[in-house]
Amino acid sequence: MLTITRKLEFDAGHRIPDHKSQCRNLHGHRYTLEITLIGEVIDVEGSSDNGMIMDFSDIKTLAKQHLIDVWDHAFLVYEKDATVRDFLDSIPGHKTVVINRIPTVENLAQTAFEILNAAYTDRYGTGLRLHKLVLHETPNCWAEITADR
Repeated sequence: MLTITRKLEFDAGHRIPDHKSQCRNLHGHRYTLEITLIGEVIDVEGSSDNGMIMDFSDIKTLAKQHLIDVWDHAFLVYEKDATVRDFLDSIPGHKTVVINRIPTVENLAQTAFEILNAAYTDRYGTGLRLHKLVLHETPNCWAEITADR
């Protein structure tokens, strides 16, 4: 099995509302995202992508469009965290992303996987798909999700 991986970074804030420790407070992280794709190597003479699963710059472009630019320098807030949502809504023009899960690194990884899976699936008719996503919340703590298929 041949895979390719592109690493990207973004900054975002969050909180874990019911956490027993400091993570219940508003805080932020420098997240590192690793996107691993699988698919057939493109074999089209004269094509810019010839010999590649996908051009790394195209991986970045799609990730930025669908996820990175949306989440970067935003506050990722759980839809049921009414106190923080009301506070963020009171700040004119604040960049807030409401998600349907508590924004733990595990849930953020699952959400990111769902978003990016749709963006990459079979872009070229070569079976391209998102194979694995790793989201580092800190250099020492991360979540990984791998496709079932």
